[in-house]
Amino acid sequence: MSSPSREPQDSHTTPLGIYDRPQYQAITGIEVTAIAFTVLWLIAALVFFVFVPGDEQSGIDGNSFLLTLMGIFMPIAMIWVAATAARSNRVMREESARLQAAIDGIRQSYVSLQQRGNMSSDGTVARKLDEIAAAAKKTETALATFSTRRDPANPRKNSTVSVPDTGDQGSLALGTPAEELAPPLPSEEFIRALNFPETAEDQAGFVALRRALRDRKTAQIIQASQDVLTLLSQDGIYMDDLRPDRARPEIWRQFAQGARGRAVAPLGGVRDRTSLALTAGRMKQDPIFRDAAHHFLRLFDRMFAEFEKTASDADISALADTRTARAFMLVGRVAGTFD
Repeated sequence: MSSPSREPQDSHTTPLGIYDRPQYQAITGIEVTAIAFTVLWLIAALVFFVFVPGDEQSGIDGNSFLLTLMGIFMPIAMIWVAATAARSNRVMREESARLQAAIDGIRQSYVSLQQRGNMSSDGTVARKLDEIAAAAKKTETALATFSTRRDPANPRKNSTVSVPDTGDQGSLALGTPAEELAPPLPSEEFIRALNFPETAEDQAGFVALRRALRDRKTAQIIQASQDVLTLLSQDGIYMDDLRPDRARPEIWRQFAQGARGRAVAPLGGVRDRTSLALTAGRMKQDPIFRDAAHHFLRLFDRMFAEFEKTASDADISALADTRTARAFMLVGRVAGTFD
């Protein structure tokens, strides 16, 4: 009969292949030491019973024989109990060290993978924003070139430049900024821009973001929000994972009108302890994040004060559910805005 195949090592491995259970030796230094002590004890017992003179008795009773066996084999049993305990202790220490190394390796692999994913996603967002900024700059240049408005109903009228009557009205000076010529951004697109595109295929989101970046004030709050979201993502904090408590629109209106402290405390509805702890630690230890967070809070305060004047309750509720508003709730609560 052929002997069964023998595996070179056990199959107990982790999914990452970091922790492989080793093949322990059958005989180690502990067993060798126990064997040596056993042999020495047997030799000592033999010498004692052979060369030491005993009592002049014709026979050996049962109690004496039992005590003799116990005197010989009890120490041997104790030696091997101690050897077994020492080997088990050694194996447990090695297993614990190997398991800790495996956990550290898994943690490092997870962090590196997460960082590579964050760097990739951050690079994609940065490239998209650069493209949008370039397109916005071209649009501003093109709009600033024209000082008159085109009338599609009368094409011939556009071929000549009429001299405006400056008796009662002032003319629009050349070089007017593009944001003065552009129509105001609708609330729906403004809110969509503050939420940022959902995916790379979110064409409506990118269109709204592109239009919002044409306005200087809106571009400032979007850039500040993106900076804070990028820094928070480095700690694994994503706004999509947060489920803050919703505050009523009238509380948001009180905040826009200057109320602070306990009156607007419901705005700090983020309850995720991990996100709060990580953000608070980053706020204390990272001066770059602290400056970006305070800059973002100031711009959001100014933006919302203007937005509230013309926004309906539905618009305020929609804005409160954007990624920018969730970042404001999280950072504002850590900064003590709602205390």
